Amino acid sequence: MRIGIAGFLHESHSFAAHPTGWQDFLAPGGWPPLQRPAGMIHHLRHTAVPAAGAIAAAEAAGVTLVPLTWAFANPAGPVTDDAFERICALIVSDLEAAGPLDGLYLDLHGAMLNVTFPDAEGELLRRIRAVAGDLPIAASLDPHCNLTAAMVRRADVLTPFRTYPHVDMKEAGARAVALLLARIKHGKPFARAFRQLDFWIPLPGMCTLVPPMADAMGVRAGLAKAVAELGLCFGFPYADFPDCGVAVFAYAETQAAADAAADGLAGWLEDHETSFVLDVMPAAEGVAEALRIQSSRPVVLADTQDNPGGGGHGDTTGLLAELVAQGADAVLALINDDLAAAACHAAREGATLSLTLGGRSDGVPFTGTARVLRLSDGRFICTGPMTGGNAADLGPSALIAFDRVRVIVTSRKMQAYDQAIFRHLGVEPAEQKILALKSSVHFRADFQPLAERVIIVTAPGPVVADPSVLPFKHLRPGLRLKPRAA
Repeated sequence: MRIGIAGFLHESHSFAAHPTGWQDFLAPGGWPPLQRPAGMIHHLRHTAVPAAGAIAAAEAAGVTLVPLTWAFANPAGPVTDDAFERICALIVSDLEAAGPLDGLYLDLHGAMLNVTFPDAEGELLRRIRAVAGDLPIAASLDPHCNLTAAMVRRADVLTPFRTYPHVDMKEAGARAVALLLARIKHGKPFARAFRQLDFWIPLPGMCTLVPPMADAMGVRAGLAKAVAELGLCFGFPYADFPDCGVAVFAYAETQAAADAAADGLAGWLEDHETSFVLDVMPAAEGVAEALRIQSSRPVVLADTQDNPGGGGHGDTTGLLAELVAQGADAVLALINDDLAAAACHAAREGATLSLTLGGRSDGVPFTGTARVLRLSDGRFICTGPMTGGNAADLGPSALIAFDRVRVIVTSRKMQAYDQAIFRHLGVEPAEQKILALKSSVHFRADFQPLAERVIIVTAPGPVVADPSVLPFKHLRPGLRLKPRAA
């Protein structure tokens, strides 16, 4: 059996300052760069991406994998027409050159926007179908997928991760391959059901480690026993197009079974809408609260609104300024500023310099006298439960200090979800009083076990905790931009 494998992953924020271009797929920081057929399997096999799980599952089943093109870029503004057309063309041309296939596995995110095609994955699938005909197609998805009817119609099977933080990415890839093989053996498409909900869930409320989302996933698991797949996509509430939001879908032997599972999960979510509340604290209050806590374990402050994993540029300085103003003993990861990193490298370790740091995405940098404590090339291997095995390349990087606040400065952005970011610059996270992390939820996988307390704080940034304040123009009528109050 010959199965094609390809990927095109991006999470697009309609209001982020920086669009996502071709170069962003060539150097995506803590993730593998764009892969062409000759090197894809080798380069992805030992990473944490869903395709790595798909590769392992396919090989274990005795399948011959036919690699096409795989591409990933960090979340940011919508993908440019140039990048979208180039990567789609690579995948489609590789598919045309692949010869006869029995099926196709796709590693997708599900929340990609393109300037011309808002439903970017739906458009990619349309182009693939134009070449592949009725070839069985399965795809793994990020649960922040904004699922569309076109995606459900054009793929034979879809399966999202079950966790946020995403510690089961490889498992989702493996499950997609298993479902694809089942679809091939089945000989005909599964019955399918698709339901969109009428309310949004705020990003911090999507965490599957705690209620209510932990409860929702438990309900999903129970209902899924009667079907081939029951998926819950939380949505990515920063995408300005009609299909933005929460969706449920099911694949089953019969239409009745698919409908029953999808209706059951959608109904539970609707009944518990008031549980999905926003629990955040302004940065000034969060820092003050962290300073009041006396513990041998660190307090974690999550800078949710400048989360690089949600489209933030990783360079706003509101939380940094607050930490310095309140005299905190803290380490902040990270500020993405290649010019400041270059200045630190030019000054060398041990130097003191006047530094203007960050703020290029919002025009509000932090200026002060910095001590250069340590320098690095920004290369390390991730070790955490979410991205362990991924090779990070953040470019020239530095550990600097403004008074008692230390800051990791990098030349490329990366969400602060792995302790290796600290350790590669000689900082042991568990020994710190306060860890300030540019992340919304993913940090919990590697940092929550060592934290005395986690506080989600709001400082300036585009990944606003309450997305209803953004100037949306294209959402579908009747969509509630925040859950009803209890």
